[in-house]
Amino acid sequence: MQIFTQINTLLTDLLGPMGPLLALGGLGLLLIIVTLPTMLQKKKDPLDGIRALRTGKVVTVEKLRRGGPSKADKLERFATYLEPQSAEELTATRLKLLRAGYRGKGAVRLFHFSQMALGLGVLVLGVLYSLLKSTQTDLSTQSMVLYTILPAAIGYYAPVYWVTRRIGERQQQITEGFPDALDMMLVCVEAGQSLDQSIIRVGNEARNGYPALAEEFETVAQEVKAGKERVMVLRDMSERVGLPDITSFVTTLIQSASFGTSIADALRVYSSEMRDKRIMRAEEKANTIPTKLTLGTMLFTLPPLLVILIGPSLAGFAGKMGGGG
Repeated sequence: MQIFTQINTLLTDLLGPMGPLLALGGLGLLLIIVTLPTMLQKKKDPLDGIRALRTGKVVTVEKLRRGGPSKADKLERFATYLEPQSAEELTATRLKLLRAGYRGKGAVRLFHFSQMALGLGVLVLGVLYSLLKSTQTDLSTQSMVLYTILPAAIGYYAPVYWVTRRIGERQQQITEGFPDALDMMLVCVEAGQSLDQSIIRVGNEARNGYPALAEEFETVAQEVKAGKERVMVLRDMSERVGLPDITSFVTTLIQSASFGTSIADALRVYSSEMRDKRIMRAEEKANTIPTKLTLGTMLFTLPPLLVILIGPSLAGFAGKMGGGG
């Protein structure tokens, strides 16, 4: 704290009352000026042209004249700075975005770009607010840091909070709709449909009530139609969703296919377990209600009751003390 006070005094003596803010803004501007040329001068990979010819993704002049590149293509030049360089971190971020429902090709770049844009944008707003505030009252160094760095940190971590919240909502939706989807799949299999046909039917029927679950089943159906092995498709679904119920379901289907047992029998047993588990979750939530009601009763009922019971006695005691004095 003493170091901040000394720096604040030194900057105030050299640059005036707004010296700390000017120094902070100058430092940020210097960092941007130093970093921006490096970001814009990304070296072109010689193999990019070969990859583009092989995949047929050559950007022609006519294409640029028609509408220009998409948002993901515009961020292509900043891919080195908007994507994690380690394969493990990149895979973890991509999996997290998949679980949140963001399946686009440039989802990772847009995620990191939103972090950078919100962080810098809120930082600029904080600096402007500090400048406006300093013209009215004297601000200490701690207040300046609080008005600038804290909003920037909030803006930087806002996309992380949003993605985490989206993951929780999707997983809750899948958990609630999965027992009904299993019952419907069992009916389809017992009616003579194959597993792939039942997955397509369940995906279509669950679209209105549980869109997240329907999206996962549609993805499985499309990957199977594309020729991917069913075992790999089911394992990818388990990894995308990240729920123990889905993982157990995938394991049951894989074991049933490996050992040649009836899929209908496996679905019947597992759907019964899912119904029992849903009832247990409901009972667990119901058992927490008395605790929540007790806490509310203590907070909102007990204090007024004490005021009503003890208040008149305290008033009378205070009157007697005043009269005796």
